[in-house]
Amino acid sequence: MTQEQTRREVAIPRDYKPADDLLAHRVVLITGAAAGLGRGLALACAARGATVVLLDKDLKKLEAVYDEIEQAGYPQAALYPLNLEGVGPAEYLELASSLDREFGRLDVLIHNAAMLGELSPMYQYDPELWARTLHVNINAPFLLNHALLGLLQRSQQGRILFVSDRAGRRGRAFWGAYGVSKFGQEGIMETLADELGKRSPVRVMSVDPGVVNTALRRQCYPGEDAAALPQPERVAPLLLYPLGPEGDGLQGARLTVSENDGMDGTTS
Repeated sequence: MTQEQTRREVAIPRDYKPADDLLAHRVVLITGAAAGLGRGLALACAARGATVVLLDKDLKKLEAVYDEIEQAGYPQAALYPLNLEGVGPAEYLELASSLDREFGRLDVLIHNAAMLGELSPMYQYDPELWARTLHVNINAPFLLNHALLGLLQRSQQGRILFVSDRAGRRGRAFWGAYGVSKFGQEGIMETLADELGKRSPVRVMSVDPGVVNTALRRQCYPGEDAAALPQPERVAPLLLYPLGPEGDGLQGARLTVSENDGMDGTTS
C-alpha cells in the first residue's frame, strides 16, 4: 500500500470520545438535520459547544430538534428550512448571505441529506426519479460548496464532511441513483480536497458511518430488526473525529466507522 493510499483510508478509533468543548464557538451547518443521523449529529455538535444551523425540508421536525437543543442548555441553534430537491443557485446564495450576516463565517459544513430513489435494475429505473435523486445527492452538495466555500475559508479550521456509504465506494447491483450519487459525492470530495490542498484552512473528507438505524435504512431493509441496529445517537459522536484537530492532516481522506463493518447495507 502506497503512502497516498494510506492517507486516504482512515478508520476512526472505536474508543474515540470527542472533548466536551471540541466545537466551542464554531458554526456548524448540517443538511438533513431533522431526523436520523442528521439529528444525532446536530445534538452531538451542540453538546460540544457548536452553534448548529439546522437545514432540512421538514420544518416541524427541525423545530423539534431545535427545542431539544434549547432544552438541553446547548448554544442556541438556527433553523433554515430548505427543500434541496426544489432549489437552485439563487437560494444557496441567499443562504450564504444569511450566514454571513448572522455569523460572518462558517466553520463546518456536513453533507448528510440523502434521497434513496428506488432499488431497481438500471434498465428499469424511472428516468425522472433518477434525475431527482442525483439533484439532491450530487447537485445540492456542489451548489452548497460553491456558495459557502468563501465563508468556510474565513474559519481557522474549516471542514466539509460528506456522509458517505459503502454503496458509494464499491458498485453494487440495484442501488441505482443512490449508489451512483454516493460515488459522485466521493468524486466531489476528492477533487475539491486536491484543489484546496494543504495551504487552505478547509479540510474536505468523507465518512462511512457503517450501519445506522435510520428511515432510509428501514426503507431498504423493511424486514430487519431496526431496534438491534446501532442508533444515530451512538454513532454520531464518532463522526466528530475529523472536525477536531485530528482532521488537520486528513485532507481528501475516506474515513470509516469500523465497529459494525460486518453488517451489510446502507447507512444514511
